[in-house]
Amino acid sequence: MQFPRSCDTFVVLPPLTKNGVVIFGKNSDRPQNEVQEVVYIKGGSREPKLKCTYITIDESPNPVNTVILSKPAWMWGAEMGANDRNVVIGNEAVWTNNNEGEGDPRQKRLLGMDLVRLGLERGNTAEEALDVVTSLLEKYGQGGPCSENDDSHFYHNSFLIADTKEAWVLETSGKQWAAERIESGYRNISNGLTITTKIHKKSAGLQEKSKSLGLWDGQSEFNFTRCFSSGGDEVRQQEGEKLLKQATSEAMFDVRDMFNILRHKESHICRSCDDTFPTQGSQVSSLSATSPSVHWFTATPDPSISFFKPFVFTPNAKTSDYTVSPKELKREHHLYKLHSKNYSSAKNDEVLKMLCDMEKHWHAKTEKLTRKIESDQSSLAELDILMKECVENEIRLYE
Repeated sequence: MQFPRSCDTFVVLPPLTKNGVVIFGKNSDRPQNEVQEVVYIKGGSREPKLKCTYITIDESPNPVNTVILSKPAWMWGAEMGANDRNVVIGNEAVWTNNNEGEGDPRQKRLLGMDLVRLGLERGNTAEEALDVVTSLLEKYGQGGPCSENDDSHFYHNSFLIADTKEAWVLETSGKQWAAERIESGYRNISNGLTITTKIHKKSAGLQEKSKSLGLWDGQSEFNFTRCFSSGGDEVRQQEGEKLLKQATSEAMFDVRDMFNILRHKESHICRSCDDTFPTQGSQVSSLSATSPSVHWFTATPDPSISFFKPFVFTPNAKTSDYTVSPKELKREHHLYKLHSKNYSSAKNDEVLKMLCDMEKHWHAKTEKLTRKIESDQSSLAELDILMKECVENEIRLYE
């Protein structure tokens, strides 16, 4: 099987960040022409049964969190997102050598993207979200076609989960998993297993299962990647790590540095709309324990020609209907249509300059507003419609 080139997820923690925040970023690289929508879903109590992309599971007996998601429009789950408890999650496709029985990724179970959304809806901290994902993985398993139009596109998953205090890398193979806690510095994942011997949490009986599958001799030091990996994109993983090292050298990393990493073309972290697996959506989040966390979404393909738009969870937060896909064959939301039209036209350089100026303006405005909130000089109401305004400004620019 030829592995698709897809996705990179990053996190940078104090002391390498400006103002002591945690900064998360992800590019979601998906099949060409697959539309990714950004949706805001209010939390609360739900019905006892929940229909995910392929299967129905038990809903949480507790009220679920409010979330904002960047998701392929055809599926229930999400590639990435955030909740109103300052938790963010992104997932990656990985391929492993545990592909029979409970490990068979062809069988319709929970998609990795379903697990992203479930972790955000049910987890109040990064570690809680990790526990939600792993308990559901062990109960229901993972699998099923990960493309609406290609039944041969299936895989296991890795995840990067973060909150204001720490991050976790979770890597899986069927129902087997290992997790590593990240408390400082930086970390990135691409499309291969990376957890070796530093394991802080793991599935019950992991070593015994590895031995029974003939993946571990029971004598040498247990290494999760060595046991379960069947390959991955090591080059892109290394390029991403190199970019993080360069950008954090002065310990003043901020969201604009993450924007730049997600826009990096030479490393293939950012891929154009004409690629077989283009970057269909991007997210950057600045997680703060002392001021409002800000989540930035493109809602359009290729971040190098897109505008990162800010969103803040407030009691009356509003997003835009223009980033929500209609129930029709192509599922192209209004912003997606206009973005595609403009970047296939001759005026794209002019539009790009104006988009860059808009992004700088809204970044400065958002920073000013969050500082005012932190010092009690303003109310959260000023942040309610940030994303809605940005989307509408972008649409006026295209029209």
